[in-house]
Amino acid sequence: MKPVSANLPTKYGTFKILIYQSNAVLIMGDIKNHQPVLTRIHSRCLTGDSFYSLRCDCGDQLKESMKKIQKAGRGVIIYLNQEGRGVGLANKIRAYRLQDQGMDTVDANHALGLPTDTRDYSAAAKILKNLKISNINLLTNNPQKRDQLEKYGIRVNKRIPLEIAPNKINRKYLQTKKGKLGHQLDLV
Repeated sequence: MKPVSANLPTKYGTFKILIYQSNAVLIMGDIKNHQPVLTRIHSRCLTGDSFYSLRCDCGDQLKESMKKIQKAGRGVIIYLNQEGRGVGLANKIRAYRLQDQGMDTVDANHALGLPTDTRDYSAAAKILKNLKISNINLLTNNPQKRDQLEKYGIRVNKRIPLEIAPNKINRKYLQTKKGKLGHQLDLV
């Protein structure tokens, strides 16, 4: 697994970007000699990350992760290609249409015959191992992410909450994440 890499200057500092097939990794600072490594495993969200959708908290979580890593002076973001909890962009937009009619995100997926969440974090664990990282402080609200990483041999030293204050558009979405998906959220 030999990635392509380059420097990536951002408004949150300069990261090194590595591409492993369809997944991207951003690294800041010396991570080899400083474990546990501050880490965010982020699933791609075109609508939130690129188009600044107010339906979700994804783009804000990505920005906040970059800020936290910049403040720490080191860390890793693994950007996984698993849009819409793994159902893909077109199905995610189909689910949006049902959400516009009153369904929550989980019920919309089920109405389309889709699973609730198919994300798999084995690729993230492989990337971390390739980077010789076995011990992390994980930026997440999702207990499933922690459980899967530990199952794949990555020690999660601690979970660092990454909660974004809800807005009037995404409040129901965040309540669904908390109530139906078990995300650890206090502001909804």
